[in-house]
Amino acid sequence: MKPSAVMAAGTVASRITGVFRDIAATAALGFFLVSDAFSLGNSLPTVIYILVIGGALNAVFVPQLVRRMKEDADDGRAYADRLITLVGSILLVFSILAVVCAPLIVDLYTPDNYPANEYDLAVAFARLCLPQVLFYGIYTMLSQVLNARGRFGAPMFAPIANNVVAIATFLLFIAVAGTSAAGDGALTSQQVLILGIGTTLGVVVQALILIPVLIRSGYHWKPRFDWKGTGLGKTGSLALWTIGLVFVNQAAYIVITRLAAKANVDAAAAGVAAAGLTTYQKAHLVFMLPHSVITVSIVTAMLPALSRVAHDGNLRKVGDDVGATMRLVAALIVPIAAIFMCVGTGVAILLFGYGAATPQQAGIMGAIVSVFMIGLLPFTLFYVMLRGYYALEDTKTPFWITVGFNVVLLAIAVPLFNASRAGGFQVGSLALSYGIAYWIAFVVSWIILGKRLGGLDTGRTVITLIKLIAAGLVSLAAMFATYAYVLERGVKIYERSKLGVLEEVVLISLIGLAVYLLCAWILRVHEVGQAVALVRRKIRR
Repeated sequence: MKPSAVMAAGTVASRITGVFRDIAATAALGFFLVSDAFSLGNSLPTVIYILVIGGALNAVFVPQLVRRMKEDADDGRAYADRLITLVGSILLVFSILAVVCAPLIVDLYTPDNYPANEYDLAVAFARLCLPQVLFYGIYTMLSQVLNARGRFGAPMFAPIANNVVAIATFLLFIAVAGTSAAGDGALTSQQVLILGIGTTLGVVVQALILIPVLIRSGYHWKPRFDWKGTGLGKTGSLALWTIGLVFVNQAAYIVITRLAAKANVDAAAAGVAAAGLTTYQKAHLVFMLPHSVITVSIVTAMLPALSRVAHDGNLRKVGDDVGATMRLVAALIVPIAAIFMCVGTGVAILLFGYGAATPQQAGIMGAIVSVFMIGLLPFTLFYVMLRGYYALEDTKTPFWITVGFNVVLLAIAVPLFNASRAGGFQVGSLALSYGIAYWIAFVVSWIILGKRLGGLDTGRTVITLIKLIAAGLVSLAAMFATYAYVLERGVKIYERSKLGVLEEVVLISLIGLAVYLLCAWILRVHEVGQAVALVRRKIRR
């Protein structure tokens, strides 16, 4: 719990600055088609990086590095040197190829009726941002080496530097172009360069800031090209299934991206409020916030120890640890999901309804956040179980589960999107499909992993989750009842004052949290008490 708390603190700080980054971005570009072009171009480096090797690094690198630190006389230093050299070389080549092929990549992610001006903007942004692929890889590799050596804090704090640079970039854009440029639908070359170079510089800083921390930890990287016969083949074979998993995910993401981009084109044609790719991405980022702060922090600290237990062959202990982690994570995630499901629109208006972004556009984004929350619990528990598979060095099973998830996702999303009204309703249909698909994937994954490990402390975990969900539903009912009572009749939320919206969000959230804690106490959910005690101790410190 100590390293989890350190990482949570770093993640909270980085996510807070990340929220300010998103506020600055929406104030500069709003949710218009120009914003979608920037969102697409700036998200492609992450997509390419994960496609090439990012998913394999996260899933395979730490278990293998922990094993080599335990078995090798040099504590795994030579192995880490070789792996960093190999991965860095691969990412450098792919970064160059991606910049050259930027028009083809953008074409893949945009619908057939995408406007030519926005397409050209997306290509320009992509070429300026795609060098980030290399630096995302450097950051991840150095982070994993630090994690394996018990240094968890610095990788969680490093994104703060990235966010600060990005915030400065968007503020500079506003100073140069104002807040009307995105709405006008055209950007100058200077404005494009400010956005593209500034956001890329932030990623560079995020990666390089870890180098002195790594040196202080006692590790000094040396380039090594003697890759043959050093154990990298096993890592590569494990990584193949994970890379396949990522390819399946990204194939589905291409479809979702094209649909989200089409939603904004349809919104413009129908004359309704702008809502498209940027709306979907911003809502998904808010959706990921509690997962990043809570689940990732706990699981990242747990994974090295879990890998050691699995290496010793104690599968029952692995199952008990995965179950305990799921219960602890759920105790923290359920109330957050319930609260955001009710106040998502108000929170979005308070955070994103400024500058180029109108309150109505922000309110639509908040409604999408509320829909996303349907899938927050299964999403985060599925993430925990995936780490159980990776501790067993099983990357094949998650691949096939992910194939099934994406088939279900697209089978639901495409017809639901086509049946929805233009703009926000279309984007909302994508979020709803996402949540339903994750509930199915969660159940299937539990059944398979439970059989492998002899259970996930199944009886206790199932009962705890049922109690937590029941507490969350009662809390949600109390919040919606309060919302109906305090809502000003005949006044839409995006037409109300910011102060009025703030008062409403705070009141409803406090009521929801109080009801959840009361229900958990009545139902005797011990994990909630543990979580409250942990938070209380950290606040006192």
